[in-house]
Amino acid sequence: MTPTSNGDASSTGQAAQPTRPKQKKEQEPRHEPKQAPTLTTYRVLVIGGGNAGLSVAGRLQRAGIEGVTVVEPREHHVYQPLLSHVAGGTAKASQATRPQADVMPGGVALLRDAVASVEPETSSVVLSSGRRVGYEHLIVCPGIQQDWDSTPGLRAALAAPSTASSYEIGLADKTSRILRDLRGGTAVFVQAPEPASFAGAIQKPMYLACDYWRSRGLLDRIRVVLVLPDASPLGVPEIDEELERRIADYGIEVRRETRLREVLGDAKIAVLATPADSGTGTGTGTGTGTNAPTGTATKTGAGAEPERIPYDALIVEPPQRAPEWVTDSGLAGAVTGEESERGFVDVDPRTLQHRRFANVWALGDAAVSRSQRSGGALRKQTKALAENLVSVLREEAPQSQYDGYTVAPFTVSRSSVVFAEFDDSGKQRPSIPFWKGLARERHLTWVFDRHVLPWVYWNLILKGRA
Repeated sequence: MTPTSNGDASSTGQAAQPTRPKQKKEQEPRHEPKQAPTLTTYRVLVIGGGNAGLSVAGRLQRAGIEGVTVVEPREHHVYQPLLSHVAGGTAKASQATRPQADVMPGGVALLRDAVASVEPETSSVVLSSGRRVGYEHLIVCPGIQQDWDSTPGLRAALAAPSTASSYEIGLADKTSRILRDLRGGTAVFVQAPEPASFAGAIQKPMYLACDYWRSRGLLDRIRVVLVLPDASPLGVPEIDEELERRIADYGIEVRRETRLREVLGDAKIAVLATPADSGTGTGTGTGTGTNAPTGTATKTGAGAEPERIPYDALIVEPPQRAPEWVTDSGLAGAVTGEESERGFVDVDPRTLQHRRFANVWALGDAAVSRSQRSGGALRKQTKALAENLVSVLREEAPQSQYDGYTVAPFTVSRSSVVFAEFDDSGKQRPSIPFWKGLARERHLTWVFDRHVLPWVYWNLILKGRA
Protein backbone atom coordinates (compact mmCIF):
# COMPACT_ATOMS: atom_id res chain seq x y z
CA MET A 1 0.00 0.00 0.00
CA THR A 2 1.28 3.40 -0.87
CA PRO A 3 -0.53 5.98 1.30
CA THR A 4 -0.91 9.73 0.90
CA SER A 5 -1.45 12.46 3.40
CA ASN A 6 -3.09 15.83 3.79
CA GLY A 7 -5.83 17.36 5.78
CA ASP A 8 -6.53 21.07 6.15
CA ALA A 9 -8.98 20.39 8.94
CA SER A 10 -6.11 19.20 11.14
CA SER A 11 -3.52 21.71 10.01
CA THR A 12 -1.88 23.96 12.50
CA GLY A 13 -1.40 26.56 9.79
CA GLN A 14 2.00 27.49 11.21
CA ALA A 15 5.53 26.24 10.66
CA ALA A 16 8.56 26.45 12.89
CA GLN A 17 11.47 28.71 12.01
CA PRO A 18 14.39 26.96 10.29
CA THR A 19 17.30 25.96 12.46
CA ARG A 20 20.88 26.74 11.61
CA PRO A 21 22.25 23.95 9.38
CA LYS A 22 24.88 21.66 10.88
CA GLN A 23 28.37 21.31 9.55
CA LYS A 24 28.86 18.18 7.44
CA LYS A 25 31.56 16.85 9.74
CA GLU A 26 29.32 17.02 12.78
CA GLN A 27 28.10 13.57 13.84
CA GLU A 28 25.11 13.17 16.12
CA PRO A 29 22.85 10.19 16.82
CA ARG A 30 19.79 12.11 15.70
CA HIS A 31 19.10 15.03 13.41
CA GLU A 32 17.10 18.00 14.63
CA PRO A 33 15.03 18.78 11.54
CA LYS A 34 14.56 22.26 10.17
CA GLN A 35 11.15 23.44 8.96
CA ALA A 36 10.45 25.06 5.63
CA PRO A 37 8.63 28.30 6.56
CA THR A 38 5.97 28.24 3.82
CA LEU A 39 4.46 24.80 4.48
CA THR A 40 1.12 23.89 5.97
CA THR A 41 2.27 21.80 8.90
CA TYR A 42 0.39 18.98 10.59
CA ARG A 43 0.97 18.11 14.19
CA VAL A 44 0.99 14.35 13.50
CA LEU A 45 1.02 13.06 9.92
CA VAL A 46 0.39 9.34 9.45
CA ILE A 47 1.44 7.76 6.14
CA GLY A 48 -0.89 4.85 5.52
CA GLY A 49 -4.54 4.18 6.25
CA GLY A 50 -4.30 0.45 6.86
CA ASN A 51 -4.47 -1.42 10.15
CA ALA A 52 -1.31 0.21 11.55
CA GLY A 53 -2.12 3.76 10.49
CA LEU A 54 -5.73 3.88 11.64
CA SER A 55 -5.06 2.02 14.88
CA VAL A 56 -2.27 4.33 15.99
CA ALA A 57 -4.19 7.41 14.83
CA GLY A 58 -7.19 6.28 16.86
CA ARG A 59 -5.06 5.73 19.95
CA LEU A 60 -3.51 9.19 19.64
CA GLN A 61 -6.89 10.82 19.21
CA ARG A 62 -8.25 8.99 22.25
CA ALA A 63 -5.20 10.19 24.22
CA GLY A 64 -6.23 13.77 23.48
CA ILE A 65 -3.77 14.50 20.66
CA GLU A 66 -5.41 16.82 18.15
CA GLY A 67 -4.35 17.50 14.58
CA VAL A 68 -3.80 13.86 13.53
CA THR A 69 -4.07 13.39 9.74
CA VAL A 70 -3.83 10.15 7.77
CA VAL A 71 -2.54 10.13 4.19
CA GLU A 72 -4.16 7.33 2.17
CA PRO A 73 -4.98 7.15 -1.56
CA ARG A 74 -7.26 4.11 -1.57
CA GLU A 75 -11.02 4.46 -1.51
CA HIS A 76 -11.57 1.10 0.19
CA HIS A 77 -10.00 -0.42 3.28
CA VAL A 78 -9.25 -4.16 3.26
CA TYR A 79 -9.18 -6.42 6.30
CA GLN A 80 -6.14 -8.39 5.13
CA PRO A 81 -6.41 -11.47 7.40
CA LEU A 82 -9.84 -12.30 5.99
CA LEU A 83 -8.39 -12.68 2.49
CA SER A 84 -7.13 -16.14 3.47
CA HIS A 85 -10.73 -17.10 4.16
CA VAL A 86 -11.83 -15.52 0.90
CA ALA A 87 -9.18 -17.51 -0.98
CA GLY A 88 -10.17 -20.69 0.85
CA GLY A 89 -13.88 -20.24 0.19
CA THR A 90 -15.01 -19.58 3.77
CA ALA A 91 -15.69 -15.85 3.36
CA LYS A 92 -16.89 -13.48 0.65
CA ALA A 93 -14.73 -10.70 -0.75
CA SER A 94 -17.40 -8.16 0.19
CA GLN A 95 -16.92 -9.06 3.86
CA ALA A 96 -13.25 -8.04 3.75
CA THR A 97 -13.64 -4.45 2.55
CA ARG A 98 -15.35 -1.20 3.55
CA PRO A 99 -15.14 2.41 2.30
CA GLN A 100 -12.04 4.08 3.71
CA ALA A 101 -13.99 7.13 4.84
CA ASP A 102 -16.30 4.90 6.90
CA VAL A 103 -13.53 3.30 8.96
CA MET A 104 -11.64 6.46 9.94
CA PRO A 105 -11.39 7.00 13.72
CA GLY A 106 -13.46 9.90 14.97
CA GLY A 107 -11.58 13.20 15.03
CA VAL A 108 -8.87 11.97 12.62
CA ALA A 109 -8.64 13.70 9.23
CA LEU A 110 -8.20 11.82 5.95
CA LEU A 111 -6.01 13.22 3.19
CA ARG A 112 -6.68 11.22 0.03
CA ASP A 113 -3.36 11.35 -1.78
CA ALA A 114 -0.23 9.26 -2.16
CA VAL A 115 3.29 9.92 -0.94
CA ALA A 116 5.96 10.61 -3.54
CA SER A 117 8.81 11.31 -1.12
CA VAL A 118 9.70 12.28 2.42
CA GLU A 119 12.29 14.93 3.28
CA PRO A 120 13.11 14.25 6.94
CA GLU A 121 15.79 16.95 7.07
CA THR A 122 13.07 19.58 6.60
CA SER A 123 10.16 17.62 8.13
CA SER A 124 8.19 17.68 4.91
CA VAL A 125 6.38 15.27 2.60
CA VAL A 126 5.86 15.59 -1.13
CA LEU A 127 2.56 14.11 -2.30
CA SER A 128 1.77 12.55 -5.65
CA SER A 129 -0.45 15.53 -6.42
CA GLY A 130 2.66 17.73 -6.24
CA ARG A 131 1.67 19.35 -2.98
CA ARG A 132 4.28 19.66 -0.21
CA VAL A 133 3.19 19.53 3.43
CA GLY A 134 5.06 19.71 6.71
CA TYR A 135 4.79 17.76 9.93
CA GLU A 136 5.83 18.04 13.54
CA HIS A 137 5.83 14.26 13.90
CA LEU A 138 5.63 11.66 11.15
CA ILE A 139 4.40 8.07 11.53
CA VAL A 140 5.39 5.87 8.60
CA CYS A 141 3.22 2.79 8.05
CA PRO A 142 2.53 2.43 4.30
CA GLY A 143 2.60 -1.36 4.45
CA ILE A 144 4.62 -3.57 2.16
CA GLN A 145 4.56 -3.92 -1.62
CA GLN A 146 4.15 -7.10 -3.64
CA ASP A 147 7.11 -7.45 -6.00
CA TRP A 148 5.46 -9.40 -8.82
CA ASP A 149 8.24 -8.59 -11.28
CA SER A 150 11.08 -10.09 -9.22
CA THR A 151 10.10 -13.62 -10.30
CA PRO A 152 10.38 -14.04 -14.09
CA GLY A 153 7.05 -14.90 -15.67
CA LEU A 154 4.96 -14.46 -12.52
CA ARG A 155 3.15 -11.25 -13.46
CA ALA A 156 2.28 -12.59 -16.91
CA ALA A 157 1.07 -15.87 -15.40
CA LEU A 158 -1.41 -14.01 -13.19
CA ALA A 159 -3.43 -13.22 -16.31
CA ALA A 160 -4.01 -16.94 -16.87
CA PRO A 161 -7.02 -18.69 -15.29
CA SER A 162 -4.83 -21.13 -13.34
CA THR A 163 -2.63 -18.68 -11.36
CA ALA A 164 -3.59 -16.40 -8.47
CA SER A 165 -2.67 -15.23 -4.97
CA SER A 166 -4.37 -14.62 -1.65
CA TYR A 167 -2.60 -11.29 -1.05
CA GLU A 168 -4.90 -8.97 -3.03
CA ILE A 169 -8.66 -8.97 -2.79
CA GLY A 170 -9.34 -9.57 -6.49
CA LEU A 171 -6.76 -12.34 -6.66
CA ALA A 172 -8.05 -13.91 -3.44
CA ASP A 173 -11.49 -14.19 -5.03
CA LYS A 174 -9.87 -15.74 -8.10
CA THR A 175 -7.99 -18.20 -5.88
CA SER A 176 -11.28 -19.35 -4.39
CA ARG A 177 -12.71 -20.11 -7.82
CA ILE A 178 -9.56 -21.94 -8.97
CA LEU A 179 -9.45 -24.18 -5.90
CA ARG A 180 -13.20 -24.80 -5.86
CA ASP A 181 -13.28 -25.89 -9.51
CA LEU A 182 -10.15 -28.08 -9.41
CA ARG A 183 -11.06 -31.76 -9.84
CA GLY A 184 -7.61 -33.30 -10.28
CA GLY A 185 -4.00 -32.61 -11.20
CA THR A 186 -1.39 -30.60 -9.30
CA ALA A 187 -1.84 -27.56 -7.06
CA VAL A 188 1.32 -25.67 -6.08
CA PHE A 189 1.34 -23.18 -3.19
CA VAL A 190 4.39 -20.91 -2.88
CA GLN A 191 5.34 -19.11 0.34
CA ALA A 192 7.46 -15.99 -0.05
CA PRO A 193 10.82 -15.57 1.68
CA GLU A 194 11.23 -12.95 4.36
CA PRO A 195 10.67 -10.08 4.47
CA ALA A 196 6.95 -10.54 3.91
CA SER A 197 3.67 -9.63 5.52
CA PHE A 198 3.08 -12.83 7.48
CA ALA A 199 4.55 -15.20 4.93
CA GLY A 200 2.74 -18.20 6.43
CA ALA A 201 -0.62 -16.83 5.32
CA ILE A 202 -0.34 -18.71 2.00
CA GLN A 203 -0.72 -21.97 3.93
CA LYS A 204 -4.21 -21.09 5.13
CA PRO A 205 -6.11 -21.39 1.81
CA MET A 206 -4.07 -24.53 1.09
CA TYR A 207 -5.36 -26.27 4.22
CA LEU A 208 -8.89 -25.02 3.56
CA ALA A 209 -8.74 -26.33 0.00
CA CYS A 210 -7.44 -29.74 1.11
CA ASP A 211 -10.28 -30.08 3.60
CA TYR A 212 -12.78 -29.09 0.90
CA TRP A 213 -11.33 -31.55 -1.64
CA ARG A 214 -11.41 -34.32 0.96
CA SER A 215 -15.08 -33.64 1.70
CA ARG A 216 -15.81 -33.98 -2.03
CA GLY A 217 -13.74 -37.13 -2.44
CA LEU A 218 -11.20 -35.29 -4.59
CA LEU A 219 -8.11 -35.04 -2.41
CA ASP A 220 -6.61 -38.34 -3.59
CA ARG A 221 -6.79 -37.08 -7.17
CA ILE A 222 -4.91 -33.87 -6.45
CA ARG A 223 -1.18 -33.58 -5.88
CA VAL A 224 -0.58 -30.71 -3.45
CA VAL A 225 2.90 -29.14 -3.25
CA LEU A 226 3.92 -26.53 -0.67
CA VAL A 227 7.08 -24.53 -1.42
CA LEU A 228 8.69 -23.20 1.77
CA PRO A 229 11.69 -20.83 1.87
CA ASP A 230 12.72 -22.23 5.26
CA ALA A 231 13.05 -25.63 6.88
CA SER A 232 9.74 -25.49 8.78
CA PRO A 233 6.25 -24.02 8.25
CA LEU A 234 6.62 -21.27 10.87
CA GLY A 235 9.77 -21.62 12.97
CA VAL A 236 8.04 -22.08 16.33
CA PRO A 237 8.54 -25.74 17.34
CA GLU A 238 5.22 -26.27 19.12
CA ILE A 239 3.27 -24.70 16.25
CA ASP A 240 5.32 -26.49 13.61
CA GLU A 241 4.37 -29.79 15.23
CA GLU A 242 0.68 -29.03 14.77
CA LEU A 243 1.11 -27.82 11.20
CA GLU A 244 3.32 -30.75 10.19
CA ARG A 245 0.66 -33.12 11.49
CA ARG A 246 -1.90 -31.55 9.17
CA ILE A 247 0.54 -31.51 6.26
CA ALA A 248 1.03 -35.25 6.66
CA ASP A 249 -2.70 -35.82 7.11
CA TYR A 250 -3.51 -34.12 3.81
CA GLY A 251 -0.60 -35.81 2.00
CA ILE A 252 1.01 -32.51 1.07
CA GLU A 253 4.46 -32.60 -0.50
CA VAL A 254 6.82 -30.01 0.95
CA ARG A 255 9.78 -28.42 -0.76
CA ARG A 256 11.86 -26.95 2.04
CA GLU A 257 14.49 -24.19 1.76
CA THR A 258 13.25 -23.69 -1.77
CA ARG A 259 11.91 -20.76 -3.76
CA LEU A 260 9.99 -20.10 -6.94
CA ARG A 261 12.65 -19.30 -9.50
CA GLU A 262 10.47 -18.79 -12.59
CA VAL A 263 6.97 -19.37 -13.94
CA LEU A 264 6.59 -20.71 -17.47
CA GLY A 265 3.02 -19.59 -17.86
CA ASP A 266 2.30 -20.91 -21.35
CA ALA A 267 3.54 -24.37 -20.38
CA LYS A 268 2.06 -24.12 -16.84
CA ILE A 269 5.35 -25.08 -15.19
CA ALA A 270 6.69 -23.78 -11.87
CA VAL A 271 10.49 -23.79 -11.75
CA LEU A 272 11.83 -24.29 -8.22
CA ALA A 273 15.35 -23.77 -6.91
CA THR A 274 17.25 -23.48 -3.67
CA PRO A 275 17.89 -19.90 -2.48
CA ALA A 276 21.42 -19.82 -3.89
CA ASP A 277 20.52 -21.68 -7.09
CA SER A 278 23.56 -23.83 -6.39
CA GLY A 279 22.15 -26.88 -4.73
CA THR A 280 23.50 -25.85 -1.34
CA GLY A 281 20.02 -26.08 0.18
CA THR A 282 17.61 -28.98 0.15
CA GLY A 283 14.18 -29.56 -1.30
CA THR A 284 12.26 -32.33 0.42
CA GLY A 285 8.72 -33.54 0.12
CA THR A 286 6.47 -36.28 1.34
CA GLY A 287 3.17 -37.17 -0.30
CA THR A 288 0.44 -39.77 0.09
CA GLY A 289 -2.12 -38.68 -2.48
CA THR A 290 -2.84 -40.80 -5.56
CA ASN A 291 -0.93 -38.45 -7.85
CA ALA A 292 1.77 -37.59 -5.32
CA PRO A 293 5.09 -39.42 -5.18
CA THR A 294 5.56 -41.34 -1.96
CA GLY A 295 8.69 -41.19 0.14
CA THR A 296 11.09 -38.29 0.25
CA ALA A 297 12.76 -36.57 -2.66
CA THR A 298 15.87 -34.61 -1.78
CA LYS A 299 18.09 -32.54 -4.04
CA THR A 300 21.53 -31.64 -2.79
CA GLY A 301 24.94 -30.84 -4.12
CA ALA A 302 26.43 -28.15 -6.27
CA GLY A 303 24.98 -27.93 -9.73
CA ALA A 304 21.62 -29.52 -8.83
CA GLU A 305 19.10 -28.81 -11.57
CA PRO A 306 16.07 -26.68 -10.67
CA GLU A 307 12.92 -28.76 -10.25
CA ARG A 308 10.14 -28.22 -12.79
CA ILE A 309 6.61 -28.96 -11.62
CA PRO A 310 3.73 -28.88 -14.13
CA TYR A 311 0.70 -27.38 -12.40
CA ASP A 312 -3.04 -27.08 -12.81
CA ALA A 313 -3.29 -24.46 -10.07
CA LEU A 314 -0.50 -22.12 -8.91
CA ILE A 315 -1.17 -19.99 -5.83
CA VAL A 316 1.73 -17.65 -5.10
CA GLU A 317 2.75 -15.35 -2.33
CA PRO A 318 5.12 -12.96 -4.15
CA PRO A 319 8.39 -11.57 -2.82
CA GLN A 320 7.80 -8.30 -1.01
CA ARG A 321 9.63 -5.07 -0.27
CA ALA A 322 9.16 -1.68 1.32
CA PRO A 323 8.09 1.24 -0.91
CA GLU A 324 11.02 2.64 -2.88
CA TRP A 325 10.49 6.14 -1.52
CA VAL A 326 11.48 4.87 1.95
CA THR A 327 15.04 4.26 0.75
CA ASP A 328 15.07 7.28 -1.57
CA SER A 329 14.03 9.52 1.33
CA GLY A 330 16.88 8.38 3.56
CA LEU A 331 14.59 6.73 6.10
CA ALA A 332 16.14 3.29 5.65
CA GLY A 333 19.40 2.56 7.39
CA ALA A 334 22.39 0.26 7.60
CA VAL A 335 20.71 -2.52 9.56
CA THR A 336 21.69 -6.14 9.34
CA GLY A 337 20.04 -8.89 7.34
CA GLU A 338 17.60 -8.86 4.50
CA GLU A 339 15.75 -5.84 5.82
CA SER A 340 18.74 -3.65 4.95
CA GLU A 341 18.68 -4.89 1.37
CA ARG A 342 14.98 -4.18 1.07
CA GLY A 343 15.10 -0.72 2.60
CA PHE A 344 12.80 -0.74 5.61
CA VAL A 345 12.38 2.26 7.93
CA ASP A 346 15.27 2.27 10.40
CA VAL A 347 13.53 2.51 13.76
CA ASP A 348 14.43 1.12 17.13
CA PRO A 349 12.36 -2.10 17.09
CA ARG A 350 11.40 -1.59 20.74
CA THR A 351 10.48 2.12 20.93
CA LEU A 352 9.59 2.39 17.20
CA GLN A 353 11.30 5.80 17.05
CA HIS A 354 13.65 6.49 14.15
CA ARG A 355 17.31 6.07 15.00
CA ARG A 356 18.36 9.36 13.34
CA PHE A 357 15.26 11.54 13.04
CA ALA A 358 13.66 12.01 16.45
CA ASN A 359 10.31 13.16 15.04
CA VAL A 360 9.89 10.15 12.74
CA TRP A 361 8.25 6.91 13.86
CA ALA A 362 7.30 3.70 12.07
CA LEU A 363 5.46 0.46 12.68
CA GLY A 364 3.96 -2.43 10.78
CA ASP A 365 5.30 -4.08 7.66
CA ALA A 366 7.44 -1.14 6.48
CA ALA A 367 9.45 -0.86 9.70
CA VAL A 368 12.59 -2.76 10.65
CA SER A 369 11.43 -5.54 12.95
CA ARG A 370 12.87 -8.43 14.93
CA SER A 371 9.54 -10.26 14.86
CA GLN A 372 7.56 -11.71 11.98
CA ARG A 373 5.62 -9.05 10.15
CA SER A 374 1.91 -9.60 10.67
CA GLY A 375 -1.27 -7.82 11.62
CA GLY A 376 -1.17 -9.73 14.88
CA ALA A 377 1.87 -7.74 16.01
CA LEU A 378 0.22 -4.37 15.49
CA ARG A 379 -1.96 -4.23 18.58
CA LYS A 380 1.09 -4.04 20.85
CA GLN A 381 3.10 -1.96 18.39
CA THR A 382 0.43 0.72 18.14
CA LYS A 383 0.11 0.85 21.92
CA ALA A 384 3.87 1.30 22.43
CA LEU A 385 4.25 3.89 19.67
CA ALA A 386 1.23 5.93 20.73
CA GLU A 387 2.34 6.02 24.36
CA ASN A 388 5.87 7.05 23.37
CA LEU A 389 4.72 9.78 21.02
CA VAL A 390 2.33 11.16 23.63
CA SER A 391 5.25 11.27 26.08
CA VAL A 392 7.44 13.15 23.59
CA LEU A 393 4.65 15.64 22.84
CA ARG A 394 4.43 16.25 26.57
CA GLU A 395 8.21 16.76 26.66
CA GLU A 396 8.76 13.51 28.54
CA ALA A 397 11.10 10.64 27.69
CA PRO A 398 9.47 7.69 25.88
CA GLN A 399 9.23 4.67 28.17
CA SER A 400 7.00 2.15 26.42
CA GLN A 401 8.49 -0.76 24.48
CA TYR A 402 7.14 -3.26 21.97
CA ASP A 403 7.99 -6.70 23.34
CA GLY A 404 8.05 -8.62 20.05
CA TYR A 405 4.71 -10.39 20.54
CA THR A 406 2.72 -11.48 17.52
CA VAL A 407 -0.19 -13.80 16.85
CA ALA A 408 -1.04 -15.80 13.74
CA PRO A 409 -4.18 -17.95 13.51
CA PHE A 410 -3.63 -20.83 11.05
CA THR A 411 -6.83 -22.20 9.54
CA VAL A 412 -5.93 -25.88 9.17
CA SER A 413 -9.43 -27.08 8.25
CA ARG A 414 -12.82 -25.57 7.51
CA SER A 415 -13.70 -25.82 11.19
CA SER A 416 -10.45 -25.57 13.18
CA VAL A 417 -7.56 -23.17 13.76
CA VAL A 418 -4.09 -23.43 15.28
CA PHE A 419 -3.70 -20.20 17.27
CA ALA A 420 0.00 -19.32 17.14
CA GLU A 421 1.26 -16.75 19.65
CA PHE A 422 5.00 -16.17 19.82
CA ASP A 423 7.71 -13.55 20.28
CA ASP A 424 10.68 -12.42 18.24
CA SER A 425 12.86 -15.18 19.68
CA GLY A 426 10.59 -17.85 18.22
CA LYS A 427 9.19 -18.89 21.60
CA GLN A 428 5.52 -19.36 22.39
CA ARG A 429 3.89 -16.38 24.13
CA PRO A 430 0.33 -17.41 25.09
CA SER A 431 -1.81 -14.43 26.03
CA ILE A 432 -3.67 -16.68 28.48
CA PRO A 433 -0.71 -18.32 30.29
CA PHE A 434 -2.74 -21.00 32.07
CA TRP A 435 -4.33 -22.14 28.78
CA LYS A 436 -1.29 -23.62 27.09
CA GLY A 437 -3.46 -25.78 24.83
CA LEU A 438 -4.62 -22.70 22.93
CA ALA A 439 -1.99 -23.47 20.29
CA ARG A 440 -3.57 -26.85 19.62
CA GLU A 441 -6.00 -27.24 16.74
CA ARG A 442 -9.45 -26.22 18.01
CA HIS A 443 -12.91 -25.30 16.74
CA LEU A 444 -13.23 -22.54 19.33
CA THR A 445 -10.30 -20.65 17.84
CA TRP A 446 -11.88 -21.09 14.38
CA VAL A 447 -14.99 -19.26 15.60
CA PHE A 448 -12.80 -16.57 17.14
CA ASP A 449 -10.70 -16.12 13.98
CA ARG A 450 -13.53 -16.24 11.45
CA HIS A 451 -16.32 -14.43 13.28
CA VAL A 452 -15.11 -12.60 16.41
CA LEU A 453 -11.87 -11.04 15.15
CA PRO A 454 -13.46 -9.35 12.09
CA TRP A 455 -15.99 -7.63 14.38
CA VAL A 456 -13.22 -6.61 16.78
CA TYR A 457 -11.17 -5.27 13.86
CA TRP A 458 -13.87 -3.07 12.33
CA ASN A 459 -15.34 -1.83 15.62
CA LEU A 460 -12.46 -1.67 18.09
CA ILE A 461 -8.98 -2.04 16.57
CA LEU A 462 -9.38 0.58 13.84
CA LYS A 463 -10.82 2.99 16.41
CA GLY A 464 -7.79 2.63 18.69
CA ARG A 465 -9.84 0.84 21.32
CA ALA A 466 -8.08 -2.54 21.28
